[in-house]
Amino acid sequence: MNVLVSPLKQAGAFFALFLDVMRALPKRPFQTKEFIQQCWFIASVTIVPTALVSIPFGAVIALQLGTLTRQLGAQSFTGAASVLAVVREASPIVTALLVAGAGGSAICADLGSRKIREEIDAMEVLGISPIQRLVVPRVLACMLVAVLLNGLVSVVGVAGGYFFNVVIQGGTPGAYLASFTALAQLADLWTSEIKALLFGLVAAVVASYKGLTAGGGPKGVGDAVNQSVVITFMLLFVINFVVSAIYFQVVPQKV
Repeated sequence: MNVLVSPLKQAGAFFALFLDVMRALPKRPFQTKEFIQQCWFIASVTIVPTALVSIPFGAVIALQLGTLTRQLGAQSFTGAASVLAVVREASPIVTALLVAGAGGSAICADLGSRKIREEIDAMEVLGISPIQRLVVPRVLACMLVAVLLNGLVSVVGVAGGYFFNVVIQGGTPGAYLASFTALAQLADLWTSEIKALLFGLVAAVVASYKGLTAGGGPKGVGDAVNQSVVITFMLLFVINFVVSAIYFQVVPQKV
């Protein structure tokens, strides 16, 4: 029975923390200095790996789609297929994995170490809300950095796909760009940014929850970091599927 009750309790506690974070967002005073520091820290640990990972993502997509469209006799649509695949799916996923793996784990380790040192308990005794003081700036920083990184991945991925399709596979630059502008629309980019925003929110809240509930010394903090990354990855793929399904039902596609 405990095997079933424990996950439900954790899910309820996580949802309660999520609601507390939402309630604390508009409260003042806002921790501007903490927010800027967290933005810089998360960006510094994710921007270079994200840019490096986005290049092979765009290249693999371009090479695979280029070969497939050549076999089908539709090579002129390689640009549209490659760019839409990068912007709609690859870019948010890459951003989510890096933000959760690097930024989220750092947030969880920081809050977990504060928890086992009883700094969180001391703040509560002094009447300071750990959620408003520590969690909210980290959540907002993760969301902002995720949106900006998503734009970076989109640009680098599209540029990498263009290079590999045109230079490596001998595609036509004009056809690559023309097919992209014929089928792509602004809603694709907005949906990608919304996904990144949601991914950053989920990654930060999960990392904060596992960090604030860590126990058992340094080993407990390490376990909390591992659990936060795994849980975040699972939630991100579910959210990605749901948002994509809603997008295709709501936004009419170009033909």
